[in-house]
Amino acid sequence: MDPRIEEYLSENREHHLDELKQLLAIPSVSALPEHKQDIQRAAQWLAESLKRAGMEQVKVMPTKGNPVVYGEWLKAEGKPTVLIYGHYDVQPVDPLELWETPPFEPDIRDGQIFARGASDDKGQTFMHIKALETILRTTGSLRLNFKFCLEGEEEIGSPNLEEFVAEHKDLLAADVLVISDTSMLGRGKPAICYGLRGLCGLQIDVTGAKADLHSGLFGGAVQNPIHALVELLASMRNKDGQITINGFYDRVLPLTEEEKEAFRALNTDEEQTRKDLQVPDLFGEKGYTMVERTWARPTLEINGIYGGFQGEGIKTVIPSQAHAKITCRLVPDQDPEEILALIEEHVRTHTPPGVTVEVKRFDKGRPFITPIDHPAIQAAARAYEKVFGVTPAFTRMGGSIPIVETFDRLLHLPIVLMGFSYPDDNFHAPNEHFHLECFDNGLRTLCYYWYELEQAIG
Repeated sequence: MDPRIEEYLSENREHHLDELKQLLAIPSVSALPEHKQDIQRAAQWLAESLKRAGMEQVKVMPTKGNPVVYGEWLKAEGKPTVLIYGHYDVQPVDPLELWETPPFEPDIRDGQIFARGASDDKGQTFMHIKALETILRTTGSLRLNFKFCLEGEEEIGSPNLEEFVAEHKDLLAADVLVISDTSMLGRGKPAICYGLRGLCGLQIDVTGAKADLHSGLFGGAVQNPIHALVELLASMRNKDGQITINGFYDRVLPLTEEEKEAFRALNTDEEQTRKDLQVPDLFGEKGYTMVERTWARPTLEINGIYGGFQGEGIKTVIPSQAHAKITCRLVPDQDPEEILALIEEHVRTHTPPGVTVEVKRFDKGRPFITPIDHPAIQAAARAYEKVFGVTPAFTRMGGSIPIVETFDRLLHLPIVLMGFSYPDDNFHAPNEHFHLECFDNGLRTLCYYWYELEQAIG
């Protein structure tokens, strides 16, 4: 890498941080309608930032919801194209009283910048713009072609991005997609995420009598919907943590021996995790480690259960209804629609007598995985190692980023997840922050990566 790049990053560090503060000061909360104008402001700010960085054909493109910001630099004739994805919307800030400083008044203290969106995902998206700007300002050119797709609805599930990508496949066509919206394992422990779990959600509504009944007059004569719901839910998992839905595991891809060895090499301290969580024991599917359970095995979790009298004291009723909310984390090659259908069939065949049951479907997202031996992944590993001085871990993530699978399915390109935040950066929580060492090292890593990637696939 050209030594002028390191010098430029050092000389312009304070200027870059001042610019980042401007972006973080915009309250672009996608979940709240009152911030609609702030969403537009953030999109326009990013468009201007892309132009200043040297990107061309920059435009704020409408969707049925919040706009997508697009920009490109396509002057590396005959070279591959990189698509960079990020999001500029942020989570709500509640509870506000738990913030030490106002969430949209960025504050640098103790080597960290505090603001909503600092790590998720404005800070990391901003780094991509500055990395390319740095290379262009110092060398005058880029060795690869680049496109940006920056959206404003990720924090509400990207409801309009799939349609946008489908309609603009030619515009977004690329050879590799790079996303920085994940985290490292910890300080000095870079990680490349090569797999994400998928997601499906549903609600079960159990109905008995037409209204709540007096438990003295009707107890023992009619089915209690809460009892029926508990029985139904209990039938979905056994004491060994295995899901008993018929066919649930049929499409699950087993871990390779190489993956198992990579997971073991992380030396995850399960006992420390137990202590940190303050639980008497960890629990999960028998025969798997905690890392394997959370990264590479599917789950079925009851997220909420309610019905009957909830007030203080006792009210002697048999409730008319009971409800449960369930989500499943899915792994390759599970299909959310198929899993939902299997659960619905299980509900039909296991519904206790005396009640009717309705299932409502909610969020869906497919799992994603990229082979860790792909040249784009290996190039990322070399870039991390040059900056951090250690070989990065190859990890999966227990959570879900549904749009990643959408890009994979619609654009048919490898996806590299290069995160630079720390797991305890409080994303989605009060006092979200981004360590400045992550900002500095992330910028350098990205600059190295483009050189490594050009050597690998150019």
